[in-house]
Amino acid sequence: MSLHILYQTWSTNALTGILAPVEPPFDAEAAALLERYPRVQGHLLSLFRTFANSTRFLRKGVPNLLDRESPLPLREREIVILRTTAHWRCAYEWGVHVAVFAEAAGFTTEQVEATVNETPQAPCWAGRESTLLSVVDSLSATGNLPDATLQAFREGWSVAQQLEVIALCGTYHTISQVANVARLPPERFAARFPATD
Repeated sequence: MSLHILYQTWSTNALTGILAPVEPPFDAEAAALLERYPRVQGHLLSLFRTFANSTRFLRKGVPNLLDRESPLPLREREIVILRTTAHWRCAYEWGVHVAVFAEAAGFTTEQVEATVNETPQAPCWAGRESTLLSVVDSLSATGNLPDATLQAFREGWSVAQQLEVIALCGTYHTISQVANVARLPPERFAARFPATD
């Protein structure tokens, strides 16, 4: 690849100041870093190509918390992610996670929509899940937990699980901001964000 093409790929977004997905061909460092990112149906998500505006961000911007070593069950992890992205009205990331993980998490259609439009006390949520939604709502709104919610969180989740929930909220807050500021359109396979009140 010529230096001119490398400069042109990088400079299009850098000089316009528009945060947007970088189109291939990627420079060698970005291409190597992007190899570590997951693909859906062989497709590199627009979000990850948006991260490619900064190789530093590709390396350090957000941790991969979707691994099998998570101390949280998949269903609880996805409750946290869907509620956090719904809080930030990030239709892009919410839709990706619904399409990729909702069935494996065992969510009903009502529960998926409730991550956007219902309170934690909605009848579709069991006691533990209702508590988890309250935790996410408080962390997203204030970065803290009221005493009663904190007590329930401590009683219901191990310290490792508590840290994972907090890290997921922070990570998906960042991802939501990136996707929203970049005005990323939905991926072709993604679920559509429900209408909100």
